[in-house]
Amino acid sequence: MAPYHFVLVHFPIALWTTSVLVILLRAFSDSPLAKASDRVLVPLLILSVLFGVPAYVLGLLVWPWDAVTASPLARNHLLAATWSLAYCILLLITRWIQGETVWEGATRWVMLGLAVLGGILLTITGTLGGHLAGAPTAVSKVLHFLGWEIYTTFYVPDITLWLLAGAAVVLVALGIWGRRQHA
Repeated sequence: MAPYHFVLVHFPIALWTTSVLVILLRAFSDSPLAKASDRVLVPLLILSVLFGVPAYVLGLLVWPWDAVTASPLARNHLLAATWSLAYCILLLITRWIQGETVWEGATRWVMLGLAVLGGILLTITGTLGGHLAGAPTAVSKVLHFLGWEIYTTFYVPDITLWLLAGAAVVLVALGIWGRRQHA
């Protein structure tokens, strides 16, 4: 199953990365190019989920479950992949339900925050997967600098928890502020 996972996973990576770039463009611009790019956001996110779910399932079949649960690196990769997929689905649902109004007021900054967090999680997922496949990247040095020794530690570093908590508070505050502005 490993070769299928390795091939298939690159489709959602490319689609999620493109989606994050579209969200970045649309969050900072109301230009015709930004609006045209936004029209492909929902199809991009749908395709990324359609490719992401099978890639995730195949990833679960690459190694025996006992090996995955015994390896901090594999557990971290599984955790990051779960969060990445969840963020992609969250972005899809939010954009689909809100429609164009997602770019009005503070909700555009909520979308930007979710996209940036999802992009970071995607980068971490890919980095950990690269290590599992024997192709480490320089991103692991950044993770090590932040206090995360990916080969021995199954946890999220304290700084990451603080950043996630801070981001959650900011996103909730922006959502409340945006709702009050809209009402």
